[in-house]
Amino acid sequence: MSDDPPVRCPWCGTDPLYVAYHDDEWGVPERDPRALWELLILEGFQSGLSWITILRKRENFRRAFDGFRPEIIAHYGTADVDRLLADAGIVRHRGKIEGAIASARAYLKIETEQGFSNFVWQSVDGRPVQTGLRSMHDAVAETAASRSLSKALKAAGFAFCGPTTTYAFMQAAGLVNDHLTSCHRHSALTHRAIARR
Repeated sequence: MSDDPPVRCPWCGTDPLYVAYHDDEWGVPERDPRALWELLILEGFQSGLSWITILRKRENFRRAFDGFRPEIIAHYGTADVDRLLADAGIVRHRGKIEGAIASARAYLKIETEQGFSNFVWQSVDGRPVQTGLRSMHDAVAETAASRSLSKALKAAGFAFCGPTTTYAFMQAAGLVNDHLTSCHRHSALTHRAIARR
């Protein structure tokens, strides 16, 4: 058995938090609707920032946003927005905070009508896309599927979900397996997708 460390996608670097996120979460197919919604909201807050910034603040976000329970967040008012704007533990951006509230309302409607997980996963016909990336030079910022999902989310009332943000969400939630083919997580997630068919 080799003592060499596993090969990983280079974007996670050596930060232990980022490495754990890469190894345990990123690209793993997520089908729980509330977990998907939380991830989409956090991706919206990430816009213009690095993901490690959001990852380091994730527990603060969960505390500040009542555990990302959309049924509570949907009823937030002006006092809640002011409270969140005063919370140094999160990203204090009025537009993103108000967008998260609007998105909670949109989520509840979709969840009632068709299920949020179904709504999201239909963008890839219900199973992860295997991109087969060999190099970070081959990576893209958006795809036709992310543009379509972005358009559907915006039409439903979501905010801060442009096609680039939506593609980052799709990568993180495992709708797309964008681990490099050389990465130790690529084959595990590919086999998982095949086994589910």
